[in-house]
Amino acid sequence: MLTFDSGSSGFKQIPRSPRLSYQRISVVGTIGSGKTTFARKTSHLLNAPHVELDSLHWEPHWVEVPNDLFRERVKQSLQSDSWVVDGNYHQVRDIVWSRADMVVWLDYPFRTIMGRLVRRTMRRVFTHEKLWNGNQEHIRGLFTRDSVFLWAIRTYRRRRRQYPVLLSRPENSHLTVVRLRSPRDATRFLSTLEQK
Repeated sequence: MLTFDSGSSGFKQIPRSPRLSYQRISVVGTIGSGKTTFARKTSHLLNAPHVELDSLHWEPHWVEVPNDLFRERVKQSLQSDSWVVDGNYHQVRDIVWSRADMVVWLDYPFRTIMGRLVRRTMRRVFTHEKLWNGNQEHIRGLFTRDSVFLWAIRTYRRRRRQYPVLLSRPENSHLTVVRLRSPRDATRFLSTLEQK
């Protein structure tokens, strides 16, 4: 496994070769880190399809699809030779990572995550933005046990402990891992893709 950590600016030296073409990229990170925006930009630069796992997981009225159907949808979506997928769903991690050649981990400080999450959520609520399959975020949902803010608080530290362990497992040894620690580092990483 090759690992590049933006804390040491190591991603500048990511090799590109026929063997390491980085055409199948999984983007992970805590809710609010900007996975979808980053994945969309990456897919554009690579001219590869963008697969948003949320769109395959949520049915209308925030109904979750059964796991077997979710897994089948993900398998079908990853049939092409190149793609950029974003999402953290453990139910399909084995499918995504076994087919990926790179994982980009957006590992930003908690204050950055929360600031982004507040702005994103308020925009969605007040503009009535349509999400996957017509779903929308509502102001009342911010004060329930399923609040995106509570989810961010509950999962932030867990993901920071979890990802190094998961990525070091033998079945993931084929992956190149890029750990980006700030939005600025993400921008710099995207600029390296533009130069290819």
